[in-house]
Amino acid sequence: MATIPSHALRHLTLTRPWLRKIRCTTSLAFSSQDPLLTYPDNSNNNDTDHTKNTTNSKSQAFFPKKNQVLELECESLAFKGKGVCKVADSGFVLLCDNALPGERFIGRVSRKKGSFAEVTKLKTLSPHRDLVDAPCEYASYCGGCKTQNLSYEAQLRAKEQQVRELVIHVGKLSDKNPDFECIMKPIVPCDVQFHYRNKMEFSFGTQKWLPKELLHEKLDGNDNYALGLHAPGYFDKILNVDKCLLQSEPANKILATVQDNWKDPELGLSPYSVHSHTGFLKHLVLRTGRDMKTNLPELMVNFVTSSYKPEMLKPLVEKISAIPEVVGVNYANFVNVDLLYFVYTVSIMNNVNTSVGNTSVGEEEYTLYGKSTIAESLRGLIFQISANSFFQTNTHQAEVLYKLIEDCAGLRGDASEIVLDLFCGTGTIGLTLAKKAKHVYGYEVVAQAVADAHRNAKLNGISNTTFVQGDLNKIDENFGKHFPKPDIVISDPNRPGMHMKLIKFLLKLKAPKIVYVSCNPATCARDIDYLCHGVMEQISKGVTS
Repeated sequence: MATIPSHALRHLTLTRPWLRKIRCTTSLAFSSQDPLLTYPDNSNNNDTDHTKNTTNSKSQAFFPKKNQVLELECESLAFKGKGVCKVADSGFVLLCDNALPGERFIGRVSRKKGSFAEVTKLKTLSPHRDLVDAPCEYASYCGGCKTQNLSYEAQLRAKEQQVRELVIHVGKLSDKNPDFECIMKPIVPCDVQFHYRNKMEFSFGTQKWLPKELLHEKLDGNDNYALGLHAPGYFDKILNVDKCLLQSEPANKILATVQDNWKDPELGLSPYSVHSHTGFLKHLVLRTGRDMKTNLPELMVNFVTSSYKPEMLKPLVEKISAIPEVVGVNYANFVNVDLLYFVYTVSIMNNVNTSVGNTSVGEEEYTLYGKSTIAESLRGLIFQISANSFFQTNTHQAEVLYKLIEDCAGLRGDASEIVLDLFCGTGTIGLTLAKKAKHVYGYEVVAQAVADAHRNAKLNGISNTTFVQGDLNKIDENFGKHFPKPDIVISDPNRPGMHMKLIKFLLKLKAPKIVYVSCNPATCARDIDYLCHGVMEQISKGVTS
């Protein structure tokens, strides 16, 4: 998250080709395979040119061949957890999955990409310096928790360093500035490292992924079916998952029930095949909320299918709704409820997605059991969450985040200020600020999210908000005419960051303060550079042509 206080247009002469590449796109989402996510520490400015020339000559002199075996040491982590390694006496960068800082290992070059290469780890020679036991049995394969065997403190240091380097090198905020430490705040750790996600999306598939040591096993028919997470690098293979330590225990209870029953031949259920585009079951999406009266968890189960056949899902719906903890539980009979995991399923939905794509959002939605929403509380407000609503996945840390947003916004509290909430989703941020603002104007492209925002405002008795459906990537010169000039802009874009049209609008708008909330530090840093230092003439021409 960044607070951006000022704007100015400028013209730049680019001297670095990689910077030109970064800045010549309006929706660049940095990949974890991009070595530009890590930068050398040129703290000694007098030696910069010499170091640069020496490194270049060594890098050019060394160029590994595919399948070449090398001894490497991981120096740092890139965005998304790839280990950044360098060959001894060379500046050539190699990226390796499952390599962690301080680890020495043998690796085989698997892919070359111009100025860097990717490596597959073959053998660890000495472990990394912050080694811990990964509690999840799937951690080595899944890809969702690549650094689970790295201590949480070390993970925090790595993430903070990644953001710092991006802010300096891409965002162009100099760490030599005496005010930099006031700008770059320390990372805020989360008190809860497991069972924090309120939403998990699992996929059904016809091809179960197996580790190398089990590839000799032949799986036929239902044995080859899987429900779980996509194996890294495969769009068609599913790592079967019986329990995920990221989601709540009640959600794991639901997952276990589905796993125990969905492959029963008598049910006649089939997973969707991404190759033949046949089959029925596509995704299982589990969301966890809270009952506002009992404060106990409530679950939404969303089956995403290729067609609407409720009779096919009926056996699974009955199994889920018959879980002992779901029906007939007298909570008052238990003294220590903290020791019990109640599965309070209040909603079973069916999203129908007839397209061949891999999305879990359906064209049609049906309620198979209970109600169509679950509830959650943030900053003293109650939010109704539907199957396809966006909601911060870490509820515990969302409380911390939204408090920081309020602090950064710095509303006076006299109901005199206008807030523009861009990418507002279900209105969570705007509604938490509304109590101190004169009016909040929110914009969001997803129609269901806008409907949820209206419902949430009404639910909390908030009348000074306006939520509008609109694509912020396609704004025109009339966009700013639909609301008064804001005193504060909140922007919470998705991973690609903000479109150049929106950035140019904000530069022209010159709002006193922008609070930028980001899930991708790379595109956030890029947008900070644009907003703080202006847009280059060549980019402006390229976007508008």
